[in-house]
Amino acid sequence: MQTIQQSFKIEYNYSVFFTEYLFDHSNTLLADFFKKFSEEGFQRKALVVVDEGFAAHHPGLADQIRTYFAAAVPNIQLAADIIMVPGGEASKNDPELFNKLAQAVDTYGIDRHSFVIGIGGGAVLDLVGYAAAVSHRGIKLIRIPTTVLSQNDSGVGVKNGINFHGKKNFLGTFAPPVAVFNDLTFLRTLDDRDWRGGIAEAIKVSLIKDQAFFEWIEEKATALANRDEAAMSYLIHRCAEMHTDHIAGGDPFEFGSSRPLDFGHWAAHKLEYLTDFQVRHGEAVAIGIALDCVYSEKVGKLPESDLNRILDVLNKLGFELYHPKLAENDKINLRNGLQEFREHLGGRLTIMLLDKIGKGVEVHELDADIISQSVDYLESSKIIHTL
Repeated sequence: MQTIQQSFKIEYNYSVFFTEYLFDHSNTLLADFFKKFSEEGFQRKALVVVDEGFAAHHPGLADQIRTYFAAAVPNIQLAADIIMVPGGEASKNDPELFNKLAQAVDTYGIDRHSFVIGIGGGAVLDLVGYAAAVSHRGIKLIRIPTTVLSQNDSGVGVKNGINFHGKKNFLGTFAPPVAVFNDLTFLRTLDDRDWRGGIAEAIKVSLIKDQAFFEWIEEKATALANRDEAAMSYLIHRCAEMHTDHIAGGDPFEFGSSRPLDFGHWAAHKLEYLTDFQVRHGEAVAIGIALDCVYSEKVGKLPESDLNRILDVLNKLGFELYHPKLAENDKINLRNGLQEFREHLGGRLTIMLLDKIGKGVEVHELDADIISQSVDYLESSKIIHTL
């Protein structure tokens, strides 16, 4: 018997657009995008799914979307209902929400040549992206992120997923969007926690890849904490650029165990669960970054002066860098997060630490005693902020 050896490549292309007042009648960016999909005699459709927390701050959003499409995008037929789903991690924990979206795809005849448009924070976009990716084996996805975290990180990437049996992102897909639209004005209604939380991902990527970007964040920390839009606009664009460059130049579907963009995330994922998601993702990532930086210093990699600079920036931005759940049960709960992270990666454990600001280094084991010492360090040096 002869073996058939199959090999093929698929090229993915998508744009991340930056704009303001996306659904204003004078803004033609979205309409111009859809013009590329106009075919005579062929009706494409779109199902819009909105984070209900975001919608609550924008009560006229649904009508604005309908008006915009009716006037500027006549070649796309909107589904009769705009679907609302809860925001935050709750959207990824309830399987009925996935069922609701799959049912809507069926009810409104959203086929593979049509679109699912997700509007919301990162968790909602993960849910919507997963539903789009598995319905009909893949419906075109448009992401419209509405938080700092989703505009500079999760919303511009290729991953989608929901949680399952207490495991974060246990069910998911690698399915790139066809476009991402970042609207700076959508960030104005964020509370201070969510404004600040997304900055953690920018700090993460700067620490492992770009010393100059970290130094810019260091310089602008006070302005960013005070909600300076010009500073935030640059931060989001640079962070999104670095994330998309990494995806294009590395291992976009994560076939290997190396995931440098998960710096600080092994502890962050566990802390989110241990606090029942009372600690939000960006806040957990800030703590995870601090923990791994302290660990890096304790094992002789990161200079103490660099550690102090990193912790100082995180403190200036208003992050809490310790939570009692880190030490709970003699820190066994936290250390269990390492095994869960290993399972999620597949293969051997691969954790990113720091050699210096701007240079990450991968290791394949962490010492439990030094993890404990690092937690104790954060507890002893904690600065309490009012969330």
